[in-house]
Amino acid sequence: MREQLRHPLAALVVAALLTAPWVVVFATGGPDAYGLGEMTTVAVSGVAVLGASFLLAWGAETAEKDVPPAFAIAVLAVLAVAPEYAVDALYAWTAGANVGTARGAEAANLAVANMTGANRILIGIGWSGVALFTVYKARSSRDPAVDQRGGLRSVVNLDPAIATEVTFLLAATTYAFLVPFRGGIDVLDTVVLVGLFATYIAIIIRGDVSHDTDHVGVPGYLQELGKAARVATVLFLFAFSGAVIYTAVHPFAHGLEVIGENAGIPPFFMIQWIAPLASESPELIVVVYLVNKARSTAGFNALISSKLNQWTLLIGTLAVVYSIASGSIGTLPFDEKQAVEIWITAAQSLFAIAILSNLRITVWEAVTLLVLFLTQVFAEFAIIRTVAEPRATELSILVLYAYTAVYLALAAVLLVKRREAVARLLRATVQAARSAFGASAD
Repeated sequence: MREQLRHPLAALVVAALLTAPWVVVFATGGPDAYGLGEMTTVAVSGVAVLGASFLLAWGAETAEKDVPPAFAIAVLAVLAVAPEYAVDALYAWTAGANVGTARGAEAANLAVANMTGANRILIGIGWSGVALFTVYKARSSRDPAVDQRGGLRSVVNLDPAIATEVTFLLAATTYAFLVPFRGGIDVLDTVVLVGLFATYIAIIIRGDVSHDTDHVGVPGYLQELGKAARVATVLFLFAFSGAVIYTAVHPFAHGLEVIGENAGIPPFFMIQWIAPLASESPELIVVVYLVNKARSTAGFNALISSKLNQWTLLIGTLAVVYSIASGSIGTLPFDEKQAVEIWITAAQSLFAIAILSNLRITVWEAVTLLVLFLTQVFAEFAIIRTVAEPRATELSILVLYAYTAVYLALAAVLLVKRREAVARLLRATVQAARSAFGASAD
């Protein structure tokens, strides 16, 4: 009996069963049709996200037999953060449908706040937390990517192939600093940022298919299928898990928002931090799963790919959704606070890129990312809980400027110190592009 439970098909069935209650609820009218309370909705949808995240991870690992691993990871990243796109698109649509009104202005600011919150969570909690978990897990898993040097000096080494992602993320981050100067997100931002992502995909999809990774468990079992059956299975896993995540995360996030608001947490704070944390949960679950299998390099590849597609596609498509809703090509506006939110998000991204420029992250660097993120969020939370408007917003902006300066100063020090490593990243990316498009590597 124990052997049967260990069979890969049993694991697939268990993961699918985790999604079943939500699939039934969603297909037959949603939580309202059953009179589900917020706690029950959060539990049912949250368990479905957990099961779908495993199915998504298995699909991506299985796909590595037929497509370049970087492309499989990129698809996984897009599907895992699709709920975040949906939430932001909803706010952008509301802003476009209510141009010139207070509701439209508020929705536009919420779209930017949700986007910046999601991006900072991905680095502040995702990158740092996974690095710390990887070092901790390596004590028993013997992960070859980890150098145990003791305490804060332990290192997680990244896959050199991730140089392309880091370079494109650097380009997107550099451009992001310019966005607030025009007072909104417009069609130029769409062209530049979506263009960067399209170029990145065009490069990695032409990469080599790797057969060096020996998968076990569900991915290993599925890779033994014939090609037609294997491809069909991967497409089904992607489609099913993506649909479950897409439909379940919003009720999950909304339920958490209501619970938080009932506990006295301000709505704007919930939308910027709690909702994105919920929508990022599939990605974090997938990465923890990969690290748990001693595939920390693949896990970090997924995190970096997620950051890249959120920092390009997510921002770039906001202006498109806004323009469609408004009926004409327009600019998604935002106020001074959201402009500073974009700057601090870009500054945090630059600091994180500087850390990864030598293709490794130490424990002390991960702790620095985590501490800076948490102290800034808690500082803002303390302000909005104890200071009345408009003074609260003024103090929040000062805090954001201060942390932006800290991030930029730390990034500048590291980038100067590691300028040769940055140059190697750029050369590796150019070589990958030349190889992808059939040009000489010289």
